[in-house]
Amino acid sequence: MKYRTLGKSGPKVSALGLGCMGISEFYGPTDEKTGIEVIQKAYEKGINFFDTADMYGRGANEVLLGKAITSFRDDLIIATKCSLERIGDELNVNNDPSYIKNACLASLKRLNIDVIDLYYLHRYNPIIPIEVSMQAMLALIKEGKIRYVGLSEVDGEIVERAHHILGDKLVALQSEYSIVNRKPADIALPTCRKLGIAFVPFSPIARGLLSGKVTDSTTFVQSKAFDFRSILPQFQPEAYKSNLNLIEAVSAIAKRKHCTPAQLSLAWLLAQGDDIIPIPGTKRIDYLQENIKSLEVHLSPEDLNELAQAMKDNPVKGNRYPDKLLEKAYLKF
Repeated sequence: MKYRTLGKSGPKVSALGLGCMGISEFYGPTDEKTGIEVIQKAYEKGINFFDTADMYGRGANEVLLGKAITSFRDDLIIATKCSLERIGDELNVNNDPSYIKNACLASLKRLNIDVIDLYYLHRYNPIIPIEVSMQAMLALIKEGKIRYVGLSEVDGEIVERAHHILGDKLVALQSEYSIVNRKPADIALPTCRKLGIAFVPFSPIARGLLSGKVTDSTTFVQSKAFDFRSILPQFQPEAYKSNLNLIEAVSAIAKRKHCTPAQLSLAWLLAQGDDIIPIPGTKRIDYLQENIKSLEVHLSPEDLNELAQAMKDNPVKGNRYPDKLLEKAYLKF
């Protein structure tokens, strides 16, 4: 396993983390036993960076992760998040200081740990200034409840304002970033680099789109358990058909590199800089092992240029999220 550093003064983490969300929900049927096996296999393979959130499975994902890591918790960097409240079927973004404190205490209990290594503000509601929310995070650091702080899906201005309060305790910005979806990084990565903050891409394989294994996006609608992709614009039939052009171009390059499209996609992200730490999610051990092998894929300048040309020639159709969800989560991009 290769390792990278979270921020200027943060801990060393595996160059690939594990996103745990899909183990509990959002991508079709789930199985807790298999999910625990995936987490433990990831640890055996050298992954020490595990990502969850209080809203995944309405707390169930944190509980599952806590069960899985009991015997090796001290070897890990555990990241979880707060601010996305699920009230019935609705989402609410709450970054009030009292909410942040109570959410942290609840996450510690569910994870069955004494301290959260990296605590993210999952989304930002501008009704409460970011400085106020970060003061609440600073109080949690002083109380020994959390070690470091992260933000998710915000722009460079918000990162700078948060950094003014937290300094080098702000070690990570987590946003969507992949060959398919690059705008969040285009907007915030320059600021992160100026301040020495790591960039943690979620959905680095574009929710399976870059795996080359999604042959019919309509199957997500037919899933027995809810599959988030059934409502995403990039997976709707017309957009998906257009987006296959980029996937086919990536797959052709991967074939020449003797790797899978998913491995090539992760290798591309890793090649963007040592401050990039992707957290691909999976609930299958074979996909986990496939992802880890991306660390062995070397991309030459010629390879990177070819991928850049493929992206230029095959623009992605469809937004990342439906307009209603963008609005509810206060997302600008």
